[in-house]
Amino acid sequence: MFLTCEGTFGIVPATMDYNGEARPGDFHAGYQEIEGINLGYLQINGTQMFALAQVLSDLFKDIPRTTISKKMETLKIKSRRCDLKELRTLKAINSVPTRAVKCSLISKADLEALCTSCKSLSPGR
Repeated sequence: MFLTCEGTFGIVPATMDYNGEARPGDFHAGYQEIEGINLGYLQINGTQMFALAQVLSDLFKDIPRTTISKKMETLKIKSRRCDLKELRTLKAINSVPTRAVKCSLISKADLEALCTSCKSLSPGR
């Protein structure tokens, strides 16, 4: 498999409810090396989610975005919009530009499928 863990960046402080338990929506931030490129991720509800902007700019920089969009559509890969807390965390770990006002996330499983599907498209891979 082409994914190796580089370690976690840190834990976003949990939001506690009145009985002292962490509420859903809390997440961890970290880095994962994928295809030799270090990508930031958020671990949300047990799923690693990667910023689509960073995936496109760093991992698939030699492939046109329209081609990636078509591959995502073919593979039925859905992205989800991150909330403000998640966006701020992605900015803090340099996964999205500080000027970004929105960001989409894709899961690790979807990213693996996309990498496998796009292997033949990228020069030098």
